[in-house]
Amino acid sequence: MNKINGFTEEEATGLIEYIYTGKNAGKTLSYLFETYGKEHSRAKGSVRNYYYAFLKKKDDSRVQGILRGKDLKAGEIRPFTEEETDEMLKKVLAERSKGVSVRRAIINVSAGDERLMLRMQNKYRNLLKKQPERVARAAKAAGIEEDKTFLQRRLEREIDALYARLAVDLRRENERLREELEKLRNSAEE
Repeated sequence: MNKINGFTEEEATGLIEYIYTGKNAGKTLSYLFETYGKEHSRAKGSVRNYYYAFLKKKDDSRVQGILRGKDLKAGEIRPFTEEETDEMLKKVLAERSKGVSVRRAIINVSAGDERLMLRMQNKYRNLLKKQPERVARAAKAAGIEEDKTFLQRRLEREIDALYARLAVDLRRENERLREELEKLRNSAEE
């Protein structure tokens, strides 16, 4: 069986047709990756990664054949430079210090440029998750109170999950006792 990056040629053709048809119908790539993934028991991220890897194999004649007549292309990924990251952090944190949400801060900083907004949002989330100390340094350097919202929510979710795991037995016991009490009340009324 001839595979292209892990998909059979038939699967690759099906995915490309699905994306091409969906894009022409006005659907977003994100939506198409998700729905294709659900229909074919694949993760949305796997479909997305496969699609972009597929588009980059332009030297493969099978890929050229599958893409022929379709105007599908992947934009070049342009990572933030260290200077851009620092500047973005400074601006977003300055907006956050005015009491706006992260999303609103990023919208304000990106001046409505949707692509830039998405890039900034993803970069900011990654920084909060993977480099919280960098965010703290940037906040301190800018004289801005540190943004703990993301980390606080994450910690709260972890605490809630721990409580849920520990409380399962207690909830079962509580339910059993309620049922027992209800039976006793019913028998006393009779």
